Amino acid sequence: MGIGDRLKEERERLGFNQTELAAKAGASKNSQYNYEKGERSPDASYLAAVAEQGVDVLYVVTGQRSIKGESQLSNDDLEVVMHVRSLGNEDRGAVMRLLRAFTNKN
Repeated sequence: MGIGDRLKEERERLGFNQTELAAKAGASKNSQYNYEKGERSPDASYLAAVAEQGVDVLYVVTGQRSIKGESQLSNDDLEVVMHVRSLGNEDRGAVMRLLRAFTNKN
């Protein structure tokens, strides 16, 4: 998986279409398309702008997820967190209730 693939994955995780993320980064939709197809590489200004929108730029560039905080999460744990974060409040609440039900040892 290359930079373009990871950029697309992050864009989709955050719920943006190509036009929306490009606009937030001060780029054209065509540039966004070319970045995601691997035909062009984004510059530092673009990466800084998308980072402000929640894109994990370290992941986009290196394939390694940024871990914020003191705990170290496994890739599986991090994937679960990323999916839950992408949900709306109602769906997030439903997932949390389901997880609590599975982990209830009483």
